[in-house]
Amino acid sequence: MNKEIIDFIKYLKIMKNYSDYTCINYQKDLDNYLDFINIKKYDYKNMDYNKCVEYLIYLKDINLKKTSISRKLSSVRSFYKYLVLNNIINSNPFLLVSSPKKEKKIPKFINYDNISKIFEEPNLKTSLGLRERVILEILYGSGVRVSELVNIKIKDIDFNEKNIDIIGKGNKERIVSFGDYAKDAIKEYMNSSRKDLLENIDSEYLIVGKKKEKLTTRRIEQIIDEIIKKASIKMNITPHVFRHTFATHLLDNGCDLLAVKELLGHTSLSSTEIYTHVSNEHLREVYRKCHPRNINNVK
Repeated sequence: MNKEIIDFIKYLKIMKNYSDYTCINYQKDLDNYLDFINIKKYDYKNMDYNKCVEYLIYLKDINLKKTSISRKLSSVRSFYKYLVLNNIINSNPFLLVSSPKKEKKIPKFINYDNISKIFEEPNLKTSLGLRERVILEILYGSGVRVSELVNIKIKDIDFNEKNIDIIGKGNKERIVSFGDYAKDAIKEYMNSSRKDLLENIDSEYLIVGKKKEKLTTRRIEQIIDEIIKKASIKMNITPHVFRHTFATHLLDNGCDLLAVKELLGHTSLSSTEIYTHVSNEHLREVYRKCHPRNINNVK
């Protein structure tokens, strides 16, 4: 085994206090790198950019996932950083080699039929049912994050403009809109069940529990989970899935991508563009099922 790699693994264990599991993974990644070095008959202390790119290509050729390639490159990069720190080599040749971009997962969303089922579940004759309806209306109707939902204060709501002032990630402020259904739900909840839940205790927050100022994000997740089970929907639906659904349904119905970006509070358009893939796939599925000239629909 290579002496520098043995010393590097010892360094990770002793000086960096890495776990045995992490060190084993570093060892495997560096063994893989040495395989490449031996195949090419390169001197690992005398690598340049082009040779490093060859290693990247080698990893791709053996059909590794992008996540595995990124991890192996990170291990090798750390190894060379160690060699530089110990004056074994002058510079890290892997610093200029970029890891492959992570594959973007297509976000899950709720179809229109299941959205209807979900909104039928809350028992509007009870205080908790009215609160459930408000939670659903705001999550689906405005696309807020669950962390933003629990922090909505009464003073943040403008019923005339049907807007809510939201403090999002990075303490960034934005305004989200809500519709007439949400407006009616919020007003009914505030005039009746919210007061019952608080039992004469003052609170500035909109979504509250019994004698509590506000619900936790975990409690909102539990409420959503209970609703989904009652609706007999066989899908793992978290509060964040409502945010995905909000964006997807807006795009399905012709909303401009830039407008969706602002409504979601994204800093970059690339974060919003992933919903166009979902929307386009939905449109393709509609076409496949409905168009008479699709072979599956010919009778």
